[in-house]
Amino acid sequence: MKKSRIALIVPLFIITALCFSAFKGDNHNFQLSKQLNIFNTLIKELDLYYVDTIMPEKTIKTGIDAMLTKLDPYTTYYTEEGSQELKMMITGKYAGIGSLIRFHEKKNTTAIAEPYDNMPAAKAGLQIGDLIQSINGVSVIGMSSDSVSNMLRGEAGTKLTIVVERPGKKEHITIKLERESIALPSIPYYGMMRDSIAYLQLESFTEGCSKEMRRALIEMKNKGAHAYIIDLRSNGGGSLQEAIEIVNLFVPRGLNIVETKGKTKRSNQIYKTTREPIDTVSPLIVLVDGHTASAAEIVSGSLQDLDRAVIIGSRTYGKGLVQVTRELPYNSYLKVTTSKYYIPSGRCIQAIDYSHRNEDGSATRIPDSLTNVFHTAAGREVRDGGGISPDIEPKEEKLTTLLFNLIQDMAIFDFATDYKLSHATIAPAETFELSDEEYNKFKEYLKATGFSYDKESYKVLKKLKKTLEMEGYAEATKAEVEKMEQTLQHNLDHDLNYFAKDVKRLISDEIIKRYYSQKGGIIFSLRDDTDIAESFKLLDDIARYRNILSAKK
Repeated sequence: MKKSRIALIVPLFIITALCFSAFKGDNHNFQLSKQLNIFNTLIKELDLYYVDTIMPEKTIKTGIDAMLTKLDPYTTYYTEEGSQELKMMITGKYAGIGSLIRFHEKKNTTAIAEPYDNMPAAKAGLQIGDLIQSINGVSVIGMSSDSVSNMLRGEAGTKLTIVVERPGKKEHITIKLERESIALPSIPYYGMMRDSIAYLQLESFTEGCSKEMRRALIEMKNKGAHAYIIDLRSNGGGSLQEAIEIVNLFVPRGLNIVETKGKTKRSNQIYKTTREPIDTVSPLIVLVDGHTASAAEIVSGSLQDLDRAVIIGSRTYGKGLVQVTRELPYNSYLKVTTSKYYIPSGRCIQAIDYSHRNEDGSATRIPDSLTNVFHTAAGREVRDGGGISPDIEPKEEKLTTLLFNLIQDMAIFDFATDYKLSHATIAPAETFELSDEEYNKFKEYLKATGFSYDKESYKVLKKLKKTLEMEGYAEATKAEVEKMEQTLQHNLDHDLNYFAKDVKRLISDEIIKRYYSQKGGIIFSLRDDTDIAESFKLLDDIARYRNILSAKK
């Protein structure tokens, strides 16, 4: 009797344990189903009983956006209307007029900022500085530049009538044009520098950019290039496959470049080089900065891990997450983070841990003290968790308060527009210089427009004065505070003289773009570029170049 009871209890215990185990394993699915049911019921209740009529698409999109924000900034929902934006990000193509635009606060409308060569805006005669008044009969005065941008985009082949106010002209100008499929150039400029150095600026990793890069490299190699500078500054990334193809231009086939690791088997992939390279031996420099991210970090990081390139600039952004696009019902899409990527040394350069947030919900960078050491092919130490640290880090130029305000106020933009009205031609971008006489005219122009700005240091001092008064130290510190006030007193003439070199450079850049478009602006900017100067210095000392790429003994 006792044995039979024990025999009965044991199977019951096993069955109970198995049921509990099954329930525990299925708990995630149960919770998911439960929460979806609650959400579905809640929306229906809102629709029935909320005092005002709700817009289902707007309400639910707000909820989806808020939910995804808690994950990471790259997991994003696109409605059917927003899917064109996603396609443009992936392909670099859209249908529109092919021009940068910018809201001009003083004029309360949107200005043409930079028409791209051989695209509808430029072909129809739109110019930098033109102030858009209306599009297809609809006034855009006071409208945000985002709204204006949406009006300018549309189906390829559709027609637009744009009315603009052009500086120097009394009457408004009506311009008719036709939207075209716009493929933004992934390589806006490449060329030879100092006879044997090839320079290539890669702006994004859109479809086909590796083929463009291959053609450009072959062309410059045939012209006698013996060293290369690849500029990835402000390159926010794009296609993972294009990044691998570009690395392959400089390293042999068969090398592991990227490994992705995620939750699903499909997310776990190893990507290798598969083609014959262009050049595996010539000196190679890659320029990076804090806006170099994602696929651009795969290229710079892989070339660093393989000891194939010297990296010059400042630490990169640190995006080691991979996204894929998933199709949803009704032509909507989800761009979702599915994995992290690891470059040849085995490191992941993701700088922000979104899974562990502060109490206020913010995410912070992984501190350097918690990063791990990895090694390049030659044995050099590199670290994970914080972007790509350059091998050479020139002193970074800071944008002063004066320069920032001159840009924001559109003062330089407007002066350059007026300059073109009185100068039919200028010297080539390679040699153009703004004379002292013209710079003095700019100073007079600023005063005439009533330009003013508050220094950040002066704002801080004003706050300090209030704090000293509240805490009863105003009298005791009066002399010191007055001395600081005198030192920081607003003096536009002094600041324009002190920062003359930087202000002249900004003015020259704006002027050159009005005569030689984007390409001219790039050529001019490279003339006074500290990273380029550091690159030349290194290429003049090949022994130092090789030493950087060797393990320290």
